[in-house]
Amino acid sequence: MDSRLLRSLQEIVGPGNLATAPEELLCYAYDASGMNYPPAAVVFPGSTAEVSAIMRLATEARLPVIPRGAGSGVTGGALAVAGGLILVMSRFNRILEIDRENQVAVVEPGVITGQFQAAVSKLGLFYPPDPASRNFCTIGGNVAECAGGPSAVKYGVTRDYVLGLEVVLPDGAIMQTGVRTAKGVVGYDLTRLFVGSEGTLGVITKIIVRLLALRIKKNTFLVLAGSLARATGLVARLLTAGILPCTLEYMDRTALGVVAGLLPEPFPAGVEALLLIEVDGDEQSVAAQSDRLRQFLAEQPGILDIRQAATQAEIDALWAARRAISPATFQLKPHKISEDVVVPRTKIPDLVDFTEILARELGLTILTFGHAGDGNIHVNIMLNREDPQELARAEMAKKRLFEHVLQLAGTISGEHGIGLTKAAYLPLELQETNIRIMRGLKNLFDPHDIMNPGKIFPAVDPLA
Repeated sequence: MDSRLLRSLQEIVGPGNLATAPEELLCYAYDASGMNYPPAAVVFPGSTAEVSAIMRLATEARLPVIPRGAGSGVTGGALAVAGGLILVMSRFNRILEIDRENQVAVVEPGVITGQFQAAVSKLGLFYPPDPASRNFCTIGGNVAECAGGPSAVKYGVTRDYVLGLEVVLPDGAIMQTGVRTAKGVVGYDLTRLFVGSEGTLGVITKIIVRLLALRIKKNTFLVLAGSLARATGLVARLLTAGILPCTLEYMDRTALGVVAGLLPEPFPAGVEALLLIEVDGDEQSVAAQSDRLRQFLAEQPGILDIRQAATQAEIDALWAARRAISPATFQLKPHKISEDVVVPRTKIPDLVDFTEILARELGLTILTFGHAGDGNIHVNIMLNREDPQELARAEMAKKRLFEHVLQLAGTISGEHGIGLTKAAYLPLELQETNIRIMRGLKNLFDPHDIMNPGKIFPAVDPLA
């Protein structure tokens, strides 16, 4: 990077907030996708005014800028694929306001999601979005990707809680979007446009979120099934039986195997799948829902055991195991392709069966787990990337998976976003007109293509 440009950046952010040494750049060259793209420099702004000045400078220099939270994304969204400047938002780490009476909070994008949830819970409030990485991911990253999590089956995803934003546009202009109220329909919904935009339209510097009253009571159940098809098949039936869990998670036998040591109790032989089900609310409603759930499950064939967690320690152990699945899969192979497809709930058995067929036909280890309550199943294709043949089979499995998901009226991403790893497959799901309109919006906000270039849209259609 030009020395004059570096000096200008240093003047904006002050001493210690610009990194250019190779060993420092290496720390920001990768994210949870496993890919590596070193940036030319890394900058740590501390205010909206600094971000604005950086963006004006970047526009003048035609310098790519990549906003970055905790780097926990798995689709390569925080990677400097075109070089340029990584804009790390870790200094934007303040909870600016919690308005208990109006159930609204204002936060900076670098706030850790789990820490924010803990802070509002002390005031009797609840922020539902809970990605598996909540203990280290940031709310800004969650907004950029529209993250979900286990609670989405009842409470929705990040976009359902974002009321407004402060955004710095590529030319340095500072824009406020949205409202602090429960309703607001003045003009186009620019807030929703930025939620899930993966840092391609601007830099989010402030977030207004709505909160809920804290849940008084929650019961946690572990359901062990002797059949994958029966376990996944009862998901839709459970929800149509008048039971609305706040969590309905699924793990197949391979996923169970990699975290077996973390579970509070060993599971019996013959277990092919596990469902983790939670109901919440006030004391009376939770008791009624729990009774109805037990009765429903007792009538289902193929259920080997129904357990209710008796202590908080048991609940914590169950969730520690669930959240550990993704990193624990590396016991099986050194690398993986991590997908987060979504299908209608009634199609989950078909999807899971198809992954087993793929695994057999292509000689791969493929495991499934995730948010069965809303049809969002995580499919992990395990591989050794150093083996060219295995890599080719894994890429084939990914393409066939996406094609099958779309045949089932599903979508190729529920919460991970498109980023770099799914960009080539965008034309599989979206019509040419949709992509043209989206590219036009990108060009309107970012005419010089400096905001996180190379993400979402493929340069050419490699599937043509």
